Parts: sequence; structure tokens; C-alpha cells
Amino acid sequence: MSTTPNPSTWSTTPAAATSSDSSTAATAADSSTAATAADSSTAATAADSSTAPESSTAGTASNDCPVDPAVRVTRSLLGYGVIAGPFYVVVSLAQALTREGFDLTRHAWSTLANGSLGWIQVANLVLTGLMVGAFAVGLRRALVSGAGFRWVPRLVAVFGAGLVLAGIFRADPGDGFPVGSSAPTVPSTDGMLHLLTAGIGFVALAAAMIVVARRFAWQRRPLGAVLSSAAAVALLGGFVAISSAPGTDGVLAFTAGIVVAWTWVSAFAVDTYRRTAA
Repeated sequence: MSTTPNPSTWSTTPAAATSSDSSTAATAADSSTAATAADSSTAATAADSSTAPESSTAGTASNDCPVDPAVRVTRSLLGYGVIAGPFYVVVSLAQALTREGFDLTRHAWSTLANGSLGWIQVANLVLTGLMVGAFAVGLRRALVSGAGFRWVPRLVAVFGAGLVLAGIFRADPGDGFPVGSSAPTVPSTDGMLHLLTAGIGFVALAAAMIVVARRFAWQRRPLGAVLSSAAAVALLGGFVAISSAPGTDGVLAFTAGIVVAWTWVSAFAVDTYRRTAA
């Protein structure tokens, strides 16, 4: 007996295959789309990740750049201590070598305040004193603890004030300077005040050196302590020498003491400047 093929079977089988193929293609397409989307998402994420650290680094770098204005002011004030001594010595020597009648072996630099050009030395003393005063303010801001941190700025400020007053009250003429003059037998009022104010200033500076020597010893810096003590001895010794024997030996000893003192001031200013946070 022959079997007749069922038409419904013929029509259903190809349709199912077609449907299955379509479903497979759609699934593959979806998978491809998903993979593409995932790749895009991964690429975007990688791009974001690579960009993010750069922004963070830039922000960190910009935060490291600013400098504390207060520190900048303190270091500027300390800088006046560095230049005060060289300024005073250079201006004084320039006059001593060019003004008629002045003899470095017989005349103290303060006598340069006499004569028609005496105003130069007056200005030299006053300006140097103001620079020392600014240096004292810088020390007050920089030295916040440790041995002598209060007294060093105070003593340096007294020295600065002494220089200003020594400029206002002129020294009496020396032996033969200005040309044709002679030292008075009795010191004038200005001359006495000059010696008094300058003397107080020098004693204050010597005391500051001794306090700083103690501070260096406290910091376990023996070389600084020894040099500071030696500078104090040189300064006081020179002042005593010219006061007791105002001849060639006294003048040279006093001049040497002044140069040593100014060298110490500049060195101490540099040391404090370097130790102040940038």
C-alpha cells in the first residue's frame, strides 16, 4: 500500500529551519552588537582612566607650586642683614680712599660725617641702621624657639637703632680731617652723643654674638659658637682700643673689629636665611 506524503509536513519542516536560522542569525547579531558595545565601553573606560590620572597629577603639581607669602617676607627681611655690612664697608672705604685728608691709619670711619660731603656718611649710617632694624624683624619672625630666640632680635634691633642715632649725632673732627681741622680738646655735645649711642650699639651687637654662640652650642654647632665668641671679643677689643688709645694702633684695631663684626652679621644672616623654610 502506498503512503501519500502529508503536505503539512512538507510546508512545516522548511519553515522551522528558516525560523531557526533566523533566530541564530539574530542571536549572532545581538552577540556581535553586545561585543561591540562592550568593546566601546571598555575603550571609553580606558580613555577615562588614562585621562583621570593626568588631571589628578596636574592638580597636585599646582598645589605644590604656591609659596607661603609670610615665609617670603621673612626671608626678604633677613636679606637686609646679608647686605647691610657690605653696604656700610664699601661706602665708607670709597670715601676714605677718595676724600682729601682722610687717613685710614689715623681716622675712624665715623669722622667722614664731617665736611661738605659729610652727609654721605650720615646717610650711610642711617640707611645701614635701618637695614639692621629690618634684619632684626626678620630674626624675630624666623627664630621661634631655642636658646636666645627672644634676645637675639632685641639686641640686633638695639644695634640698628645705635647706628641710626650715631648718624644723626655726628662724630667730632679727627686729627687733620677735614683738612685744616683738629680734634677738639673738649668733645662737643654731638660728639658725646655719637660715642654714647655707637657704644651702646656695639655692646648690644657683642651681646647678640655671645647669645648666638650659646644658641650654636645648643644646636651642637661648635664652630659657629667659637667664631661668634671670637667676633664678640674682636668687636669689644677694638672699641676699647680706640677709646683708650685713639692713635694708629687704636684706629686700626677698631677698624678691624668693625670689619669682623660686619662679616659675622652677614654670615649669621645667611645661615638664618638658609634655615628658614622656603
